[in-house]
Order: sequence, then C-alpha cells, then structure tokens
Amino acid sequence: MSQNNHDHSISYQTLLKVLTTLLALTAVTVFASQIDLGALNIWVALLIASTKASLVLMFFMHLRYESRLLKLTFAITVFTLAIVIGLIFFDVAFR
Repeated sequence: MSQNNHDHSISYQTLLKVLTTLLALTAVTVFASQIDLGALNIWVALLIASTKASLVLMFFMHLRYESRLLKLTFAITVFTLAIVIGLIFFDVAFR
C-alpha cells in the first residue's frame, strides 16, 4: 500500500492575504447589508458568501491541491446548487 505524502504547506504570507481578503469581504457584507439594492440584495449576499466560501475551500481546506476529479465534483455540486437556487427564486417570483 503506497502512501501519498504530499507537502501542501502554504506560506504564512499567503494565509495572511487570504485572511485579509476574508475580513475585507466581511466588511463588504456588512456595508452591503446597509444599502437597499431592491431585488439584488439576495444576489449580492450570495455572491459575497460564495466568494468567501471558495477562498476557505481553496486555501484552508486545500482543495487547490486535490485531483481534477475532486475539483470537477465540487464544480458540479456548485452548479447544481445554483440551478436549484435559481429555480426557487423563479418559483417565488411567479406565485
């Protein structure tokens, strides 16, 4: 049985940049919640949240270093979720 001993260490500088970006996006979230964008409020919140989740997945959960199959599985999952959310918004809009 072979061991996959890969070194996936990320420099502290990169982690600090990701942390700073996450904190900045949190500030953007708070700022965006104070602005009335009408129907775009939900879309802006989802965009910011998905960006933050992607950063956490890529750097802190090391998805960046995984195989193409796992990345493809993740992409298909996100795409399916986007379709479901879109269908829910479509259903609510035309009730």
